[in-house]
Amino acid sequence: MNEPKESRTEAPTRRQRSAVRAFIAAHGTPACAVVAPVGRRGARVALIGGDGAMGDVMVSSISSGEALTEAVDELARADWDAETVNRTAIGSAHRRRMGRSLLRG
Repeated sequence: MNEPKESRTEAPTRRQRSAVRAFIAAHGTPACAVVAPVGRRGARVALIGGDGAMGDVMVSSISSGEALTEAVDELARADWDAETVNRTAIGSAHRRRMGRSLLRG
């Protein structure tokens, strides 16, 4: 039986830190991040800006995502709770696109 590989925390790259800082500069504070697993790919760091805009950065593991959130002072760690979801501003075009993908089934 294969044993699960131990995930090691990789330090955030300059490119990842720059992407987060650029997002915050464009969308304001308070900004927060939710780190979630994405299959074998690693993890997604979902960003929510002060204006409710959403963005994301892909990282190699959950622990790497957590390290990225700690590396950027203006970024607070969050969970997908009611408060975080209510901070997002999802436009009608995005809602239509997501609804259309569900209908294709």
